[in-house]
This record gives sequence, structure tokens and C-alpha cells, in this order.
Amino acid sequence: MKISMKADYGVRALLDLAERFGDAPVPSHDIAARQHVPGPFLDQLLMTLRRAGLVRSTRGPRGGHVLAHPPEEITLATAIDVLEGQAAQMECFTAPETCEINFGCSIRSSLMRAEAAARRMLEETSLADMVRERAREGVFHGIYHIPVESTR
Repeated sequence: MKISMKADYGVRALLDLAERFGDAPVPSHDIAARQHVPGPFLDQLLMTLRRAGLVRSTRGPRGGHVLAHPPEEITLATAIDVLEGQAAQMECFTAPETCEINFGCSIRSSLMRAEAAARRMLEETSLADMVRERAREGVFHGIYHIPVESTR
């Protein structure tokens, strides 16, 4: 499964907001700096996410962005669908008549099962799951934490 840069950056922005869920609105320039996303591109992505109802935005000196729903309620599948649409990875998934060897094609059925399994994983993974995984891996808020061993 190939994920576009648009979806990658958009999911990074959502994760940044998920890590700060319940806090004050987060300015887009803070998200851009932490997630290494170009500011103007991030602004476009945040507008897309806002229009889809995943993000709320507030203007003004204390303005910024927050998730419109708890991180547990936003799945990776929803985020990717909003950012790049539901797109099949191979033309034969959506238009099997275009395949020259459609009848008896062993590749198509195997790839369709793999695509369905990947889709299920995306639908079962929430932003909250990803934040927890990120914390378990020791990466949080853009900082890598090195465990300190006792020397005593």
C-alpha cells in the first residue's frame, strides 16, 4: 500500500494534535516545526481536515487547531480517506475488465486479500492507538528519549 506525502503529512499533523488533545489550540507553525512539514502545505492539509470535520480551528492570538473528536474516535482509515480519497492500488481492483488476463488471474485475488487486510488494519487503528505506540517506542513530541541506566 502506497501512502502519498499528503497523507503522510496530514496524519503527522493529526498525531501532533492527538498528543495534545484537551490542551489549548495548537498554532500551525508549531505543528509544522515539530513534524517537519512545510507551513503552507500544512495549512492546506489542515483546511482539508477542518472541512471534513476532523479538526476545529480558532483564529486570533491564542488560536490554532484542535481535534474535533477524541483521538479514540478518529481512525487511520478515516484520515487517509479524507486526505487522499479511497483509491485502489491497482486498476484491476476497480476495473477488472481492463486486465488482459482477468480470467484465472491468481495475482489479482491475492492482492485484493492483502489490500482488504491492510484496510481492516487502518480501520482498527485510531489516533489514540498510534500515540500510545509512539510513546512505547520512546518517541514523543519529536524527542527521542534514551533510558538512563542506574550506575549504582
